[in-house]
Amino acid sequence: MTSLNMTEAELENLIRKAIINALTERSDLLENAVAEAILDMKLGLAIEEGDTGEYADEKQIYSLLRD
Repeated sequence: MTSLNMTEAELENLIRKAIINALTERSDLLENAVAEAILDMKLGLAIEEGDTGEYADEKQIYSLLRD
């Protein structure tokens, strides 16, 4: 196996090019990631908004489910 010697700057440049190439070729990956992040954020906000600190009685829930 051969070893490859490169400087930190060369490695950074190679990684930068690889990321740019991946995002250029597969822009859907970034779009999907951003869309998922937005949905997660909206879900979190909805949970916070709906959290009133009031909880339903367990017996009441079970009785509603049985009916």
